Amino acid sequence: MNHAKTQSHRDAGPAAAGRTTRPDATEDAVPAGPPPAQARTDVDTERLGRLLGDPGLAWFVDRVRRRMERGRPLTGTVTLSGPDASQRRAAERLLGRTPRSSGSLGVRLATVDEILRRSGVSPGGLAVAVVALTGPVVLQAETRNREEQAWEKAYAPLGVLDGELVHWAERIRRDGLVRRLVRTPEAAGPLVEAAVRALRALPASPPASRATFAARNLSGAHALDEGTPLATLVLSGIRSLTGFPDGSGAQWRREAWASAGLLKDDLSSTVLTLNMRGTPPLDWMADAGEPAVLTLRSLTGRAPVATVPAAGTVHICENPAVLSAAADTLGPLCPPMVCLQGQPSAAALTLLRDLSSRGARLLHHGDFDWGGVRIAAALARSVPWQPWRYTAVDYRAAVPAAAEARDLTGPPAATPWDPALAVALAECGVRVEEETVLDDLLTDLEAASRRGAL
Repeated sequence: MNHAKTQSHRDAGPAAAGRTTRPDATEDAVPAGPPPAQARTDVDTERLGRLLGDPGLAWFVDRVRRRMERGRPLTGTVTLSGPDASQRRAAERLLGRTPRSSGSLGVRLATVDEILRRSGVSPGGLAVAVVALTGPVVLQAETRNREEQAWEKAYAPLGVLDGELVHWAERIRRDGLVRRLVRTPEAAGPLVEAAVRALRALPASPPASRATFAARNLSGAHALDEGTPLATLVLSGIRSLTGFPDGSGAQWRREAWASAGLLKDDLSSTVLTLNMRGTPPLDWMADAGEPAVLTLRSLTGRAPVATVPAAGTVHICENPAVLSAAADTLGPLCPPMVCLQGQPSAAALTLLRDLSSRGARLLHHGDFDWGGVRIAAALARSVPWQPWRYTAVDYRAAVPAAAEARDLTGPPAATPWDPALAVALAECGVRVEEETVLDDLLTDLEAASRRGAL
């Protein structure tokens, strides 16, 4: 132990001897040192390694470096709770005295700075010594500023988006989705650019498989494979683009992709119809007054599958029970119908877009609840339609018959085709399903069939 004391005094030179004459209360700021690029080179690295490079002082050097990174002055004392024997011995060699044998270990920064300067080990003091020992120090504030600038650059492609996607762009910047998918702005830039490119090409018309779409618009057919960061980001944007509701699971994801025209295949997406005509199979089903299921494959051929009805009107409902009741009651006399069965499928949107483009008038009815009006709003973003007993007046008239109905649940939604409907739903707070007003809907269909027969 005496040899360690002698070596410490030899390295410290007059600093150790002069330490007792310096007032204990001194808290002079130790200079933070020159910028890394200008750090002095007259440090005695061999002696510095012996003085501060001891593993038992690693905690001390680390504390000093962190202060420098934060731009804090090197003043006061740094303290280590529960030091081990090697850390106490290292502090003894540095300071030239024996620290307290128990309790925490405290080292005054000004004392170490003085030792380094007076001994000639580091004439520039403690800050320069730490740079020489551990490498250049960059202020954390500067690092954060550079990083934020890099993230802003990564997010720049979002600026070309419009419509509903503007709100999506604001949200993903706010909630940190991109930062969770990829940790660095360098990786985020290409990801955001690819997502924007995909979303600007959606919805796909005619619908296509995800692989085909990705091959045409992105880096390759597998760019939108499940589980990739790009697929997650694009699916998030699709939900804003199409208004697809919250959910989870593989089936929900397939339907969410399909809402923008991106499909797993051209057979899994279907639409339920009644009395549509245009092909021998459809004509046969219509003559029998029986519902028919059309696949997306059958709807994306070269020639239209379904013809526009003579009366020019197609009735749209949300629930299969309505279409089934119409088939039971009116059979082949029922006007053509399309059933959405919840969120419009790619097949349903393809059929309705085709009919609308060829002059068909579309009338829509759905459940009077927040889910129903979201479905109606999503449909309106793809095809024009007019309400079929689906206004505030119709809802208020139906509420008394729904005395046993459940209360509305979920967040409210807008009803652009009749803003008063959203107000009425919020006021009454009662869910009215299509089956509740089934008699009224069948009456309308029967009247339409009579007009079509004239």
